[in-house]
Amino acid sequence: MADVQAGIGPFLGVFLVAHGWQSGSIGSVMTIGGIAGMVMMAPAGAFIDETTHKRICVIVLGICTVLASMIILLSQLFWVVALSQVATSIAGAAIGPALNGITLGIVRQAGFNRQNGYNQAFNHAGNLVGAGLSGWLGWMFGLTAVFWLSAVFGVLTIISVLMIPADAIDDDEARGATLAAVGPQGGVEPAMHRKPSGFKVLAESKPLLVLAGALALFHLGNGAMLPLFGLALVSAGHADPASFVALTVVVAQGTMIITSLIAMHMAERRGQWLVLLISFVSLPIRGFVAAHLITSWGVYPVQVLDGIGAGLQSVAVPALVARILNGTGRINVGQGVVMTMQGIGASLSPAIGGWLAQEIGYGTMFTILGSFAFGSVALWIGFHGLLRAAASVSSPPQGIVASGD
Repeated sequence: MADVQAGIGPFLGVFLVAHGWQSGSIGSVMTIGGIAGMVMMAPAGAFIDETTHKRICVIVLGICTVLASMIILLSQLFWVVALSQVATSIAGAAIGPALNGITLGIVRQAGFNRQNGYNQAFNHAGNLVGAGLSGWLGWMFGLTAVFWLSAVFGVLTIISVLMIPADAIDDDEARGATLAAVGPQGGVEPAMHRKPSGFKVLAESKPLLVLAGALALFHLGNGAMLPLFGLALVSAGHADPASFVALTVVVAQGTMIITSLIAMHMAERRGQWLVLLISFVSLPIRGFVAAHLITSWGVYPVQVLDGIGAGLQSVAVPALVARILNGTGRINVGQGVVMTMQGIGASLSPAIGGWLAQEIGYGTMFTILGSFAFGSVALWIGFHGLLRAAASVSSPPQGIVASGD
């Protein structure tokens, strides 16, 4: 699924350059796609909350992603490529909440943290294997082979989703439209189904707003770190562009496999608050390392730290949102809102980082980008009581109420 969700991703630019495109046009179509995906994240989550056909959604979205990628083989006109990127980005925005919804509907709230940890480990493994296969096939048979590989992964995704029994997914649990009750002996009684709360529950959820703000600040610093580090290395003559891209994927995704499993176990014992605090702290360290190790081997610690931050967040963020909004029926739209805030930070990061690099140099720029996460740390510690109550494994999730005296 990871390979289908990303489409042809990193190989699109290389493919378009080979067909005579200029960097400005390539950047434009990618920006158009990115904006479309960011705008559609919350509506996509809302749709997933409402639909009772989540398996079909994933199948349709996977097919759309493959077709949108394949159409570029037939035409490289600007509007065709732009529409392809819009379709791919919208599908990508919806696939994440859909898979989270299916997972939550199968394992329920109690099992979501563990299963999501396994999901993310396999997701990162899929990215790692997919990038390796794409690079090898592209080298052996040309970039066209990458498109066909995406189609093969699409077929495998459809088969995998169809293997999930439809009646195994509880649609009320999948959106958090249940209200568990804590009985007089402290045990959780059977959930009572109820209608979803209004969208105002998102604006009124202070823990969710703090989480979204902290993640926006983190990605404001993190979003441009890798591409600008690559530019710094290439400009200094320390890296070959093609091998650098492959190395960054391998190091980061390999680290994420390990950290996602660690996050799963840590969250079960200590809650998501500590997991996310560690992820926020990793960015200032990464910025400091990047500023002082602009060398060919500096990519290893820089990308290991990237894998730590991203791997921890990939598990802790969906689990925390599910706990905060449990009982509201708006879990997946909440996931979409948080993803939107992450996207806003990440989209602004390259512009800020690029300007800083031009004016004051790469080293100082990396330090400044890393320091944005101090804002995340400040929010996280400043609201630690509120957030610990929402994330702690020792307290009931949001939406659980006491019953009986």
